[in-house]
Amino acid sequence: MPALSDVTVLDFSTLLPGPLCTLLLAEAGARVIKIERPDGDEMRAYEPKLGTDSVNFTLLNRGKTSLAVDLKDPAQRVRIEQLIAEADVLVEQFRPGVMRRLGLGYDAVARINPRMIYCSITGYGQTGPKAGIAAHDLNYQAQTGMLALSGDAQNQPTIPPTLTADIAGGAYPAVMNILLALRQCETSGEGCHLDIAMADNLFPLMYWGLGNGWQQGQWPRRSAEQVTGGSCRYQIYRTADDRFLAAAPLEDKFWHAFVTRIGMPEVAEQPDSNALREQIADTIRTRSAAEWMQVLAGADTCVCEVVDLQQAVLDPHFVERGVFAQRVGNRQGASMPALPVPIAACLRAHGSARAPALGEHG
Repeated sequence: MPALSDVTVLDFSTLLPGPLCTLLLAEAGARVIKIERPDGDEMRAYEPKLGTDSVNFTLLNRGKTSLAVDLKDPAQRVRIEQLIAEADVLVEQFRPGVMRRLGLGYDAVARINPRMIYCSITGYGQTGPKAGIAAHDLNYQAQTGMLALSGDAQNQPTIPPTLTADIAGGAYPAVMNILLALRQCETSGEGCHLDIAMADNLFPLMYWGLGNGWQQGQWPRRSAEQVTGGSCRYQIYRTADDRFLAAAPLEDKFWHAFVTRIGMPEVAEQPDSNALREQIADTIRTRSAAEWMQVLAGADTCVCEVVDLQQAVLDPHFVERGVFAQRVGNRQGASMPALPVPIAACLRAHGSARAPALGEHG
């Protein structure tokens, strides 16, 4: 049996953090009921489409059912209260206070079901001066010092390619805390209100910078630290064919193998410096990426070619592991690879599933 086959989740969330959280729970076997407004989750309308709904919606809502409800209508809220009495987990992503004004705040829900695990995912949390501020992933990264550590050739912060706050700061911590709360409820018989703040949860991702700043007063700088571009041992080098190598030979054994293979063994004991970084860059620019990968083949150097997303999906390693083997579809029969999720195979519900049509509640 899937790990969460006895758990029912009410998902009031939209867009990315909440739906990804409940997708992970559904993948582990939970019954997830997506509560949508009468005209549906706005992500259904995004482009591109798979049938009538967006591919984004389809990927994030696989294996769930849907219930279309006007939460401002007291008569329709009766149905929601019946579901609350039977459910184990509630996930919501409104600004602080919205669910309370709808009569569905934690206190009201706990009176109906004292065992409810009530998970609120917001940008800045339920309390604090920023709690009510509208923001998106870029803002959370900007406000936590993360964005300042990125940079281009003009030393300007660059737009991150991933929605780190939504996923690493929102969806994943939400799942972690829901599972912990379910375990606690088994022994205490009581639910709780989980305050998941995406901005708060970005700080662990910068643990090294916090440690250096607190202990040494050396707060990290853009393009100047070991993992932000300031080291020749953790660097991106351009090749002769204008491709790139990601080189991370941090440990001495990898570093020695790297400089030996590229024909620069004499620099192995030299201290890290901008001059050495430029010297290595000049060497890497003399050959194509394919040529360098042949030169480095068979040696442990922690160097690889930078590939695009399409190349990554077709990589024989990920194909063999079945990363994209599952599929997701819709009522019209169209399908595509399902979004891979970090749930171990032995814990998840197997087989293909589809995203629900609006109001499709089984």
